[in-house]
Amino acid sequence: MRITGSSSRRTRCNGIGPSKPGWIAGPPVTLIQPGGAPAPRTDRDKAEHARAPSWYAAVLLSFAVLAACGDGPGGQAEGEGAGGPAAPVSFVVVERQEAVIHRDYVARLHGAREAEVRARVGGILEARLYDEGSSVAKGTSLFRLDRAPYRIALQRSEAELANARAALNQAEREWRRVSGLFEQAAVSERERDQALSTRELAEARVALAEAGVAQAGLDLEYATVSAPVAGVTGLEAVTEGNLISRGGLLTTVTQLDPVQARFAMPAEDAVGRRSLASDPGDTNLEVRLLLEEGGRHPQAGRIDFVSSKVDEASGSVMMRAIFPNPELALKPGALARVRLAVKRFRDAYVVPPEAVSQGMAGAVIFVIDAQDQARSRDVRLGPEVEDGRLVLEGLEDGDRVVVEGQVGLRDGMAVEAEQIDSQGG
Repeated sequence: MRITGSSSRRTRCNGIGPSKPGWIAGPPVTLIQPGGAPAPRTDRDKAEHARAPSWYAAVLLSFAVLAACGDGPGGQAEGEGAGGPAAPVSFVVVERQEAVIHRDYVARLHGAREAEVRARVGGILEARLYDEGSSVAKGTSLFRLDRAPYRIALQRSEAELANARAALNQAEREWRRVSGLFEQAAVSERERDQALSTRELAEARVALAEAGVAQAGLDLEYATVSAPVAGVTGLEAVTEGNLISRGGLLTTVTQLDPVQARFAMPAEDAVGRRSLASDPGDTNLEVRLLLEEGGRHPQAGRIDFVSSKVDEASGSVMMRAIFPNPELALKPGALARVRLAVKRFRDAYVVPPEAVSQGMAGAVIFVIDAQDQARSRDVRLGPEVEDGRLVLEGLEDGDRVVVEGQVGLRDGMAVEAEQIDSQGG
């Protein structure tokens, strides 16, 4: 017995057909006798047919599905093997090159010198001699204290010095007279020693008086407070008329050229930076400062300090960079970002980020072979660089790397390739 039906039947085979997979839609099935004539249906047959279990119809339908799926020698494989149009893609040619990794770190700006201006003597503050916020040179007078007490103290010291010198002159005359008489045996040895001691004491008093004069002169000079360094002045801490004690804070002076940028770098990056610094002539050693508002400081800087220990809490190393600031545009206390090289790869490839896809085993890049077919490559990626993504393993010199059109691309698919750029060289 065999099954016949209309040639217009529809089948579901491997996802092609009606919305109910595995079913056939068509006219009723007719049973055919071996001679070719339809078998007669008796009342008994009709009754048995009415009582036939539902699985019997399911078996017949399954045979019909298998027969429909078997049409043609290739079945599904025949449909997959049919050639389609080449997929349009764009590619770049890669070459092995040296790549330098740069990192950005948040930094706080500081003046090269930040000096507190304090009174070195006490007294009444008579005047402020500068404009707050102005630039001053080293030694510029900033404040003036009442000088009268120190002028008087200097006069007293000078008088004491004159008295000590007069006493010394008298002691020297006495010494010369007694020493002459002693040689004539006219005085005792005790009297000679006493004259010598008097002269020596007079010499000491003169030295002490001279020191007093010097100290009084310094106090008088300190009554005028000067800038200890060149820089920009801050606000006054005390106004005129107040009594200032020795050591009292008056203002601050900050040197803004050059300016310091202090930042913390992970210990791993610090090791890479140290290896770069072993070559003093390396142009990658320069440091750039990126401003918070988005610009870049025009002057390159340099690292002038690296801490000798790693912070236990953060695992970072403290560093300091120096930047020229002739226009005084950089201000202490501001936040910025320091950009510097931390590692070098001498044999690597740089590809555009869009060329990298993610496969089951990791990163995948499509390359185009000599037959203009796409081939997937498992690659090992490095860090991102300014020009793209670093590829450490999986590519060769001259590879044509697909950068556009790889969506839906499969291994072995024919492509229509167009070169848009050349990497490396």
